Order: sequence, then structure tokens, then C-alpha cells
Amino acid sequence: MTLTNSEAYLLCIEPTCAKRYRIDERLYTCSLCGALLDVQYSFNLTSSATQTKNIFRDRRTIDSDLERSGVWRFRELLPFVNDFSKVVTLSEGNTPIYRAPRSAEYAGLKELRLKHQGLNPTGSFKDNGMTTGVTQALALGASAVACASTGNTSASMAAYAARAGLRAFVFIPADQIAYGKLSQSLEYGARVIEIEGNFDDAMRLVRELTQETDVYLLNSINPFRLEGQKAIIIEMMEQCEWEPPDWIVLPGGNLGNTSAFGKGLAELKELGFIDRMPRLAVIQAEGASPFYEMFRSSRESLSPVANPVTLATAIRIGDPVSWKKALRAINWTNGVVERVSEQEIADAKALIGADGIGCEPASAATLAGIKKLAQSGMIDKSDQVIGVLTGNLLKDPNYTIRYHTGELKLEEAGMQHQIEGNFANKPLRAAANKEEIRRVLEI
Repeated sequence: MTLTNSEAYLLCIEPTCAKRYRIDERLYTCSLCGALLDVQYSFNLTSSATQTKNIFRDRRTIDSDLERSGVWRFRELLPFVNDFSKVVTLSEGNTPIYRAPRSAEYAGLKELRLKHQGLNPTGSFKDNGMTTGVTQALALGASAVACASTGNTSASMAAYAARAGLRAFVFIPADQIAYGKLSQSLEYGARVIEIEGNFDDAMRLVRELTQETDVYLLNSINPFRLEGQKAIIIEMMEQCEWEPPDWIVLPGGNLGNTSAFGKGLAELKELGFIDRMPRLAVIQAEGASPFYEMFRSSRESLSPVANPVTLATAIRIGDPVSWKKALRAINWTNGVVERVSEQEIADAKALIGADGIGCEPASAATLAGIKKLAQSGMIDKSDQVIGVLTGNLLKDPNYTIRYHTGELKLEEAGMQHQIEGNFANKPLRAAANKEEIRRVLEI
């Protein structure tokens, strides 16, 4: 027995409005007040939480498209799909949690675990959301999809659109996207439009175009995207044997993951899958930290950053569309928001690599933030902490090479700021001579 006959609908997140819509309406925001929408459910729990956990576990032994997916294996908690034969999947999810002793020591913790979403099919957490977003696009009869992106969203959307036979249009800020990500969008057949502006300009344009045309928008403003990203939390709790950690720490850019994590935790708690909520900690880069500024000043609204600056391109976003949902998640979990410098991100990235794991720069904000929160006493050294790595090391290899060769610089307001390679592993050069090599290697 499983969760059956659950009703799905769209709901405006603004409490004073709370307008409800059918699940098959092509909407991204409330038509009355303009607020964001949630995919909500009237869950019909016909089996206990324990029984359903066992069903989730047993599906891992079944070799089928749905059961290989670390999203659709939990489909009773995503009951907005009527025909599962039309699900678009690349066996996303199923990402490991690693113990990271060197990173733990660096952060000042007794133990640290890292869940690596960079081991998804296209190398980032976006695949969790694209399987649900593209599946809904097909259900609505869309023939084309579009997104604005700093790289990972475009790579993922292009792959899933190709899988579904949909046209894909990608809007990126010109010269601000790592080649590891751009190459994926091109390889998967998306039409790439380079905007002479930043991500927020690209986001504004793609929203306008999808409102005026039949193209389906697949940024995180789309509530179905976040339903798939919610599965990251479900899978994480299963990996923890349904015993939540004290903290879950993640990078903050457009804040879709923060929003999805909060919603997922709230639903798991409501349905009895977990008995308490872990605290969320969202980490932003100093040059792109509007959510941190709002949290620190206890403001009720977010003031965008006009020109966000960070080498962690995945979180170089000054006007995050999901900030209201993210703030809700922080409030639900008694969470916190912190920001870290470019130097802190770069050094944390090298330490993650020292654990044999590796990640893209934005992911390293997680470890940098954990270290900062531990130093301030917010996180106790004995707390159980899981950090989320959102992207693969090979998404931005140029950053890594420049750090280790002493060439990593941040350009801001016409000035270049050197990022020190405090944990650099610079290549050695030697003549093609055995004795010379032995001398260089000291062996």
C-alpha cells in the first residue's frame, strides 16, 4: 500500500491571497497578486510512514526508469503526475553522502558529511528539478522550454529537453558562464542566446518572453522545478535513516534549493517521516548577498544587488526570484544566512578537494560558511552537519587551475583582486630526465 488518491493543486504563497489553481494551469505566479506559487497536496496516506519508507527502499532493487531515479522513486510524495509512463528521466538523484574528515578539521567540527549533487547526470542538482519540470512541460503540451542561467540550469534543461524531444532556448549573460557548462548546452542542442547584461537581465527577458509566447519557463520560479529539488531532502533523510542532522548547509544563489528544502522538510515532518526539523544555513558570496543583507537587517523585503560580483558564477545572482519561499524555509527551520569572501570560497574548495571529492566554486561556499558559523559558535563542533555540494568540479576547471597556479583574480569596478592560493598544489616542471625528476619529487 502507498500514498494514493492524493490531490495536487497550485496555491499562492501569499497568506492574504491564497488563491488556488488547477494543476494543469500554465502559471508561474499568482494571477491575482503576483506572488509565487506552490505545488500543494491533500495527501491521502493509506500506508504508514514506516511502510512507505520500506517501499522507497525496496524500489532501489528494481531496474526500471522510475525506480532508478532518485526523484521518482519517492513519487508518492510528488503526486502531481497522472501518467508515469510519460516521465522524463535520466536516472537523476541517487547522489552519495561522503564523510569529509579533512574538511571537518578545517571547519573545526568533529565530523562533517557532504552530499554531492554534482554527481547527477549533467553534474549539478538542477537535474532533480528538471525531471519534474520537463515532465510537467510535456503534460501541458509544451513544444519548447526556456530558462535564464548562469550555467547549470541551462545544461540540465538542454539535456532533459533533448530527452523529451522539446526545443530548448537558453538565455545566458555574455562572457559570464564557465565553458564546462556552456559546452553542455551546446552539445545537447539548445539554442543559446548570450545577453549583453547579467543573469538578472536574462531572467527578466525570459520571463517576459514566456509570458507572451507558448514557450514554457523552467527557472526555479516554476513551482514544479522545486518539487524535484525537494527530493534531494527526501533522499538525504533516507540516507540518514530518517534521523535528521542538526544542520543542513547549502549555497544560496537564486534560492530555489533553499525553498525546496524547506518545503520538503515541512512535508516530511507533517507526514511523520521525520520527528524534527534540522536547521538550514544558507551561504552567499559577499559580492552577491542580497538575501544575507535582508536577513541580517531583519527586513521584510529583499533589495536586489544591481551588479553582483563573484567568481562562484552559479551564485552570481543579485535578484533571486525565490527569496520569499527561501525566507519561509529559514523561518520554518529556525535557520540562518551567512556570507563568505572569495578567498574563503577558494580555500574551502581546495580543502574539499583534499578529501578526494571536488566541486565547483559555488559549492565550496558551503564549507566556507560552515567554518565561519562554527567559529562564531552558531554551529557547535559536535553538531551533526551535512553540507550540500551543488555542482561538479569539472563545471569550472579554469577556476581550479588558476587557484593552484596563482593566477586566480576577481575583477571588480575595474580593479583586479588577487585570490591567494593558500592551499595551492602547483604543477612542477622538470627536464625529461629520471634523476632530475627524482630530485624534484624528493624520492
